Amino acid sequence: MQLLEVRDVHTYHGEIHALKGVSLEVAPGEIVALIGRNGAGKSTLLNTISGLLHPRQGDVRFEGKALGALRADAIVGWGITQVPEGRRIFGILTVEENLDMGAFLVRKPAEIATRKERVFTLFPRLAERRKQLGGNLSGGEQQMLAIGRALMMAPKLLLMDEPSLGLAPILVRAIFRVIRDINAAGIAVLLVEQNARMALRIAHRGYVMETGRVVLSGLAGELLEDEEVKRAYLG
Repeated sequence: MQLLEVRDVHTYHGEIHALKGVSLEVAPGEIVALIGRNGAGKSTLLNTISGLLHPRQGDVRFEGKALGALRADAIVGWGITQVPEGRRIFGILTVEENLDMGAFLVRKPAEIATRKERVFTLFPRLAERRKQLGGNLSGGEQQMLAIGRALMMAPKLLLMDEPSLGLAPILVRAIFRVIRDINAAGIAVLLVEQNARMALRIAHRGYVMETGRVVLSGLAGELLEDEEVKRAYLG
């Protein structure tokens, strides 16, 4: 059984037909890269999976169960969390308070503390800044915090929307190492990323989207060598 199945999904922004019959799969333990130009529908797809948007047609299933019209908070409870584009941390809260917000469905304080320490092990820089306001962190630190906040729910599937956007090259490499580490811990990742080359290098499989449709899919290594993908996305 696939962990995530998206079947012939059509999603609209008002009257704008943003997703036009999108289908994809993510298996347990996979990193799947989703690449395409701005406006292709990648973020819309993530928001549809996470329940921030609802499809007018089609089916999204997680572990065989239909997500249907579930609210976003219910979907989080099922094991899907999202790292949004632009980080969207709470600037007026401390690092620790931001992480606490990520564990809003966890009722046991001891479990919250344990998960927080796991995040601090993954991101030692956040441990050093645990009492600092999120708004005072650097861009790279804010991205670490956004990822850490999503991990506080111990997800089975992590949706990541442009995690390297706006970061210096050394931080980009660090973020991609973290994605590998997260995946090595058994968490599947659906990764939307402007840096298509690096995304495909760490992914198992990939999908290419154009104007609301999946136009190409395959093993990540095969997509890296595909002449059309090279010309359009790899420079």
